[in-house]
Amino acid sequence: MKKTLFMLLLIPLFSSAQEKGTRFEEGMSWEQVKAKAKKENKYLFVDCYTTWCGPCKYMANTIFPQEKVGDYFNTHFVSVGIQFDKTDKDSEHVKSYYPVAEELNKKYNIRAYPTFLVFAPSGEIVHRLVGGDEADNFIARTENALHPETQYYTLLKKYDEGDRSPEFLRRMALAAQGAYDQENANKISEAYLATQSNLYTKENLEFLGKFINSSNSKGFQLMLNEPEKVDAVLGKGKAGDLLAQVILQEEVYPYLRTPTANVDSLFTVAQAKYPKVDIGKQGDLLKLQVYQMRKDWDSFQPAVVAYMEKHGADVNPQMLNSFAWTVFENCEDPDCIAAALAWSKKSIDATNSKEPTFLDTYANLLYKMGRKDEAIAVEKNALALVSEGDKDQYQTTLDKMERGEETWRKSL
Repeated sequence: MKKTLFMLLLIPLFSSAQEKGTRFEEGMSWEQVKAKAKKENKYLFVDCYTTWCGPCKYMANTIFPQEKVGDYFNTHFVSVGIQFDKTDKDSEHVKSYYPVAEELNKKYNIRAYPTFLVFAPSGEIVHRLVGGDEADNFIARTENALHPETQYYTLLKKYDEGDRSPEFLRRMALAAQGAYDQENANKISEAYLATQSNLYTKENLEFLGKFINSSNSKGFQLMLNEPEKVDAVLGKGKAGDLLAQVILQEEVYPYLRTPTANVDSLFTVAQAKYPKVDIGKQGDLLKLQVYQMRKDWDSFQPAVVAYMEKHGADVNPQMLNSFAWTVFENCEDPDCIAAALAWSKKSIDATNSKEPTFLDTYANLLYKMGRKDEAIAVEKNALALVSEGDKDQYQTTLDKMERGEETWRKSL
């Protein structure tokens, strides 16, 4: 009898040891979760997510389930996920957290997802992270929550108490921006700049560049009036690139909400207002995005080929893959598909054939060009690299290739 009882007691312990990934508390109220963190003397990690947020889903499905991520978070934190939108499919547990989400949103002004809030065991807010990430980097970022010298709200408290040393102000402004606390970011960055006698150092110009968010900002006016001095420090064309981003944001983006807006006319007006700033490169990219958004593939196809001919050397692997996949799904011209294949190959080479999504794009383009055997071989390599949760999708593509069925479709 005693032996049987001992074995029964071992079962939950064994099961617990086999759990992998981050353990999020479910079935517990907000008060119970806080009490558990206090009792176990652990920080409370709060994942603020929405059902429509792509990066939130990536973190939930790909990052948090990883064993090394779970080992880290389960050691240092009590974790809970809180949904910040409302849907008809919400469970009673999700609904019970509606008031908590509203309270957190009111207190901490959450405007981007995912946002992660970290509370000390005592219940006091200490840190805030915004945006998803890959596992190792996310763990490194979260490590800042465990140390007072890097905790965002702990540092903000020092600022409120009167610390105005230049180095602290600089670090605090960057931390506020990283936390999407724009009000404090703007205020503290201005306080830092007021301590500087020379704004044309590399450090200060790079700092200014991070806080150019409108044509009224100090950095915008400085770079507009003396771009040569800025480029002499940061590199040729850097001032123009930073200015162009703001110009497009103010003079073009707001009008694109109208489906019939003429993109070329908007750029002509913007360029006329700022004749000394070359907005061509950013404008060419924005046009591609507009054509893609409108599903205007007749305009997208020549535009993306022209963009790559002019700016291809500066395009990163992720963008190469995005362009190539869009062509694969929506363009039929053989020359355009061949060009996309070259872009896709470049993205694979840049990542040493280790990124399964890039390999999948390359395989699909090969297949669409009729190079079936090569396509199948590449898709098998992608399948071997992909995470367990995505294997079915890749296997379906591989099966279609082996059966000779189409793997592409026209966007509606």
